[in-house]
Amino acid sequence: MLKGKEIFSSNMAHSSDQDCNLIIAGTRITGDILSDNNILIEGEINGNISCKGKVTIGDSGKVKGNISCFTSEIFGTIEGEIKVDDVLNLRDTSRIYGNIFTSKLKIDEGAFFEGSCKMSATAPEPQSTLVSDLLEEDIAEEEDILEE
Repeated sequence: MLKGKEIFSSNMAHSSDQDCNLIIAGTRITGDILSDNNILIEGEINGNISCKGKVTIGDSGKVKGNISCFTSEIFGTIEGEIKVDDVLNLRDTSRIYGNIFTSKLKIDEGAFFEGSCKMSATAPEPQSTLVSDLLEEDIAEEEDILEE
């Protein structure tokens, strides 16, 4: 794996003050990757990725395997399951062939995924803001009026 401080691709949003593992176009890796730092993949990975930071799959990036990370931005192709603790951002050139598990999902027009998506909240919303609770209160009030 290559390690650098600056990202050379202009369409990738990374801060230059964080360490980032770079897998450049033309590089093929077979095997699993474990990292505490961010990862930018422009090459090909045939294996699973486990990352405590952000995983970015660039336009030319391809992953055949499962991904588990804190946050992710996808421009390229994934064939496998992706689990993201925070935000998964599917850009317009992304292609996902597998199931998605995330807390928050952003999908650009043109993005594609084939599989299922399961979202789970990391923290419950306050009761007063839940739409279902407001609807139940309205229905209860209407039933009280009808009974009178």
